[in-house]
Amino acid sequence: MKKFLLSAAALLMLFSCQNDTTETNTLEASATARRGCASDEVLKKQLAADPTLALRMNKIEEMTNEAIASGRLVNGKVVIPVVVNVLYRTTAENISLAQIQSQIDILNRDFNALNSDFNQVPTAFSSVKANVGISFELDAVYRKATTKTSWGTNNAMKSTTQGGIAATSPTTKMNLWVCTIGGGTLGYAQFPGGASSTDGVVIDSKYVGNTGTATAPFNLGRTGTHEVGHWLNLRHIWGDATCGSDLVSDTPTHDSPNYGVPASGHRSTCSGTPLEMYMNYMDYTDDRGMFMFSNGQKSRMNALFLSGGARRSFAL
Repeated sequence: MKKFLLSAAALLMLFSCQNDTTETNTLEASATARRGCASDEVLKKQLAADPTLALRMNKIEEMTNEAIASGRLVNGKVVIPVVVNVLYRTTAENISLAQIQSQIDILNRDFNALNSDFNQVPTAFSSVKANVGISFELDAVYRKATTKTSWGTNNAMKSTTQGGIAATSPTTKMNLWVCTIGGGTLGYAQFPGGASSTDGVVIDSKYVGNTGTATAPFNLGRTGTHEVGHWLNLRHIWGDATCGSDLVSDTPTHDSPNYGVPASGHRSTCSGTPLEMYMNYMDYTDDRGMFMFSNGQKSRMNALFLSGGARRSFAL
């Protein structure tokens, strides 16, 4: 069982992204098209601004572990309303309703094992591939013109005083901001426990859905699936450390993120050289290379919706 260390330092290491320093183990990695991660940067700022954040996140982990150990998981279907906030300077950034809906459709397929590539999960992982059973519905779309060429990762897009769009009902609706982030970042999400005013997911307009401006190799909407996974308390599969822990018992230990699409049978260099679950949505592979969650990840997500859970208000 992968363990959780109850400390702010552990949280920082957990979210530390190493995409610039780790070796890649891929067959088709592209030097110019890799997933960019803002998790470490965003978390450090949030911890500095709010010393109680680490305590809240630790409590969420304690409840999650208790729920999984007892089998006390949510029953019934959870349907999450999604508010999309589009910030645009150019026509291309003002993505169409069809492109937005394509992202919602992809989330519904990926979180309900209805994606056409689900049958590509290798036999080695067939016993743990999951139908998470969470659905999403488009609630509203808000648009705002801007003169900004990029927004960065300081949550400015979520603030009206900084030219952005404030979150709508963030305790009962998942807010998704679409804008040009810049700096090679495809997207980022706020993990459970953070302030409600900044809660939600941010995706660069070039990587939303599978139509319109969606840009290869991230043109199948899996950036959205990956980031919503973070919003639902999933960590990167390599634990943001060499042979780190993602706090899930049924995902193999990865030595580092995978890019591109690894060769079939790719193994970790960690103890026991396990087969890596590079097709997991929480790795860094290209969109066409990721197509599953595990049962352990499903349990982590579902624990959020129990009575007292960090996202319980979405299940009421």
